[in-house]
Amino acid sequence: MTAEHTLPCTAEEALARLKGGNVRFVNGTARFPTVQKEILAELAKGQRPYATILGCSDSRVPPELVFDAGFGELFVIRVAGNVLGPEILGTLQYAGSHLNTQLFVVLGHEGCGAVEAGVAAKFHGVKHSSRIEVLLGNVLGALDGLDATQPAEVLLHMAVEANVRHTVGELLASPEAQVRLATSGMKLVGAVYELESGRVRFLE
Repeated sequence: MTAEHTLPCTAEEALARLKGGNVRFVNGTARFPTVQKEILAELAKGQRPYATILGCSDSRVPPELVFDAGFGELFVIRVAGNVLGPEILGTLQYAGSHLNTQLFVVLGHEGCGAVEAGVAAKFHGVKHSSRIEVLLGNVLGALDGLDATQPAEVLLHMAVEANVRHTVGELLASPEAQVRLATSGMKLVGAVYELESGRVRFLE
């Protein structure tokens, strides 16, 4: 079977679709206000998402709406702080090896509570509940090198982006990603959603 039949679309095509969908979302011209029963019946036969999104669980950042994507178009993994862990990595591997998505996006967002908690723990010694502490362990490493003397709003902005870049970096360093990057045309990008404007800023 050729790649044409196994891949939903290339990474570049998928990225262009995400950007176009977000423009429609911001402009109020989203294409999917409802889902027809015929579409649901077709999707019940199987899924062929064009991109995989690792995002935060924050209720204000639903990837399908942010990117104006319909049912079955995105494979979405959501966890507070868009951090990694064994289950997350396993789900990402499933997306690559079984769903053949070529584009992977780590989607953070401004005002992220998990990142804010990480900043409080790292720079102000704030303690959190035990399981939250475990979660924040994945955030703290991303905050190394940040200037803690910056105003709180500026520091959080920098921390959110640093956390996204940190997750992207960890994924890029994984053996699975190295193989796929070299052989399949996979693309991995980071992005930050702006709560007030609805715009997604893709990181270089």
